[in-house]
Amino acid sequence: MKDEYDSFRRRVRRERRSVGGVAVADVLTGLLPVLDAVDEARRHHDVAGGFEQVVNLLEGQLTALRPESSGAPGDPFGPARHEVASYRCTDQVEGPTCPVVLRPGHRVGEHLLRPAEVEVTGPPAGP
Repeated sequence: MKDEYDSFRRRVRRERRSVGGVAVADVLTGLLPVLDAVDEARRHHDVAGGFEQVVNLLEGQLTALRPESSGAPGDPFGPARHEVASYRCTDQVEGPTCPVVLRPGHRVGEHLLRPAEVEVTGPPAGP
C-alpha cells in the first residue's frame, strides 16, 4: 500500500511540473510579440523614461522564467529550430548554414516557443 502511495505521489509531482512547464511556455509565447517590439524600439533608441522602467521590469520578470534565445549567425540549419525566410546557393559552404538571423527563436526548457527566422546559404544541388 505504501509503495502504491509513493508511486502516486511521484506521478502527481511529474504531472504538475509538466503542466507548469506548458503554462510558462504558453505565457511566454504570448509575450514574444511584445519582446520583438521592445527589441525594435531599442534598435531605434526609443526606450526612455517611463517606458524604459516598464521594459526593465518586464525583462526582470521574464528572466525568472528562464527563456533562452536561439539562433545565431553561422549556426548549421536545423528544420526543427529554424524557419527559412530565404535560401541562397553558394560553393563556399559544405552544408546549409544560417549566416543571417532575421528574428531570434526562443525556447524554455524542452518547449520551442518559436523557431528562429533565418536566411539559409547552402551548396548547389548535385548533378
